[in-house]
Amino acid sequence: MLEVAQLQAAYGAAPALWDISLTVGDGELVCVVGPNGAGKSTLINVIAGMHRARAGQLRLAGEDITRLPGHRFCAAGVAIVPEGRRLFTGMSVRDNLELGSYLPRARRSRAASLQRVLALFPALEQKLDAPAGALSGGQQQMVAIGRALMSLPRLLLLDEPSLGLAPAVVLAMFQAIRDINAGGTSVLLVEQNVVMAMEIARRAYVMEEGRIVAEGLASELMDRPEIRKAYLGLETH
Repeated sequence: MLEVAQLQAAYGAAPALWDISLTVGDGELVCVVGPNGAGKSTLINVIAGMHRARAGQLRLAGEDITRLPGHRFCAAGVAIVPEGRRLFTGMSVRDNLELGSYLPRARRSRAASLQRVLALFPALEQKLDAPAGALSGGQQQMVAIGRALMSLPRLLLLDEPSLGLAPAVVLAMFQAIRDINAGGTSVLLVEQNVVMAMEIARRAYVMEEGRIVAEGLASELMDRPEIRKAYLGLETH
């Protein structure tokens, strides 16, 4: 589904990503973990078309999307749930969700997509006419994920979806991500909650200082003491 090859990105003259290569297969859930400042959010923003790559290549389902204008990434099948959610807090939950189905193909399926989101997040059904800003943090994250799903993405990008949420809400959020993936959507997850991310992902990449320093099956990476201690901030067995 997604192929990233030798990707580089920068902020002005300051390099942020160095020769990043990774893949996400059809229907696969892959996570990217690492310490703060590793470049994880920059990576996912480049894949979403929100930050321009300086070098390298992005391919989605075999199509080179590296130089597409940022607004064309959604039409290509990429949707992002950004860090901080970025909802229109003065607008209703319904309006926020329907903004995700702006493109013609998604607009034709708007009613069915809305029902899918409500089945995934039943707590939103009674909140559709409420302003998004009046919702709890967890419910706002549900709206942000639902908005992305309304675009009928082939690849869903999630940037720190558990950030600032209560533990019980985090569990529900990760179950929803698992359900989305089980429905056939490919998922690339950037996440600070290493243990939870590794539990639901099939494969994982570990980043540090703009580079990938380890990759493999998530379960195998979690069993490597040097990876647990040096990059994941976990105690060794």
